Amino acid sequence: MDHQIKAFKIISILEAISFLVLLLIAMPLKYIWDTPEMVRIVGMAHGILFVMYIIGAYFMYEKLNWSFKTLAIVIFCSVLPFGPFYADKKYLPSN
Repeated sequence: MDHQIKAFKIISILEAISFLVLLLIAMPLKYIWDTPEMVRIVGMAHGILFVMYIIGAYFMYEKLNWSFKTLAIVIFCSVLPFGPFYADKKYLPSN
């Protein structure tokens, strides 16, 4: 598998996990138990991974000759909690 595709898959998985951790662990800690520290840490990591995901999606758009519609779907998947997992399975080549 091409190293760029593999790197995007890794970023995609990390971005999805960071989003889930932010939603399911850090946000409840902040708003239920008044402990905002984890939101700052996980939020920063998620923000960086999100930007890397968007840039990586554009590189995959060029590399894999995606249509603009496919690029839009992959980018939209980044704002859904399990979206990057779906995009990985649906739009990226396996192995």
